[in-house]
Amino acid sequence: MQKPDLTFWKLWNLSFGFFGVQIAYALQSANISRIFATLGADPHSLSYFWILPPLMGIIVQPIIGTLSDRTWCRFGRRIPYLFIGASVAVLVMCLLPNAGSLGLTVSAAMIFGLISLMFLDTSINMAMQPFKMMVGDMVNEKQKGLAYSIQSFLCNSGSVVGFVFPFFFTAIGLANEAPKGMIPDSVIWSFYIGAAILILCVIYTTAKVKEWPPELYAQYNPVEEVKEDDSANWFTLLKNAPRVFWQVGLVQFFCWAAFMYMWTYTNGSIASVCFGVDMTAADATSTLEYQTAGNWVGILFAVQAIGSVLWAMVLPLFKNRKMAYAVSLILGGIGFATVPLFPNQYMQFIPFLLIGCAWAAMLAMPFTFVTNALQGYGHMGAYLGLFNGTICVPQIIAALAGGLILSLVGSVQSNMMIVAGVSLILGAIAVFAIKERKRA
Repeated sequence: MQKPDLTFWKLWNLSFGFFGVQIAYALQSANISRIFATLGADPHSLSYFWILPPLMGIIVQPIIGTLSDRTWCRFGRRIPYLFIGASVAVLVMCLLPNAGSLGLTVSAAMIFGLISLMFLDTSINMAMQPFKMMVGDMVNEKQKGLAYSIQSFLCNSGSVVGFVFPFFFTAIGLANEAPKGMIPDSVIWSFYIGAAILILCVIYTTAKVKEWPPELYAQYNPVEEVKEDDSANWFTLLKNAPRVFWQVGLVQFFCWAAFMYMWTYTNGSIASVCFGVDMTAADATSTLEYQTAGNWVGILFAVQAIGSVLWAMVLPLFKNRKMAYAVSLILGGIGFATVPLFPNQYMQFIPFLLIGCAWAAMLAMPFTFVTNALQGYGHMGAYLGLFNGTICVPQIIAALAGGLILSLVGSVQSNMMIVAGVSLILGAIAVFAIKERKRA
């Protein structure tokens, strides 16, 4: 039985909570390296702090996917996990930026920050995954591209808000400097306000979206998808996964490795390239210039998100989805590689707009390919949770290798942007290995 068409606003409500979740994710992405560098982390070990987020994602998301496949309650199937994850994220967002303000030693503050980061990313992953699953559950093939485009728009809009918060709060008078080893108020209050918006957005989605009950779900989905007594484990599911699952996964490897290096090294890159900070100096991260660069990184990430929003509107105009995917990644690769070439902070808008093109495609294209291929396979939630491994594993590998690669490129953080650019170009090449199964 064909799933019914949903109105634009029903599709919008289905993903609106993503706006708040993405504010939290944006604050994490733009500020984690800044926070740990301010606490005293060495640049060569900075990438190691980024291992926990994808590691927790690869553990949590398949579990959430599998459990939610088997959950039927008065609040829905996916929504209970969304609400619990968001609630935990709100609590941790109020704790993490205070890691340097609790009177702890440097090592104890970093441990506190790591534990907080672990819980933050776990809860964000728990809140994020249900949105993708609900689209897979409730949206028909014809509207799926539109649904993921709306999700991409809300995702990037939330990112803009989260990224500009430190710059905005500095502009209205909050302190952007703090004693050595402490996080500025501009960052702390960004996390507080982001937490408040997150819970309000999630409450909106839980109030507006009513998931189908089991009987109606069974009518609109293939029989295989609702056999909840099927005991297939994750290894069996991976063994039986459609070929597209792995082909898109290869593209994902290069893409997410590139963005891991962006999140890890952009603060140091912009501080040295645009603000003249000597990142080899012992007190580099406690200078006003470094913290100013940290705010500007938020603006550049916001420019990237705006570029993503604009490019997301262009993507449906491509007749060939693979070509749209590949072109987007090539543009992003060029953007990364040119970051070290622009000492003027405003000229950095050019590479980050191009990076936004890649980000838009990464948010929309993989799930369109994979959810189309998964129709009839069953265990949609479990498969999408497992597919998250193609996001997490590359980040873990990139984080583990980050210190070594940084040494190989002369310990210059801006050179890691070139490494990221090369990785995206390789991802664009891998796109052409995808063999999409055509559906009526």
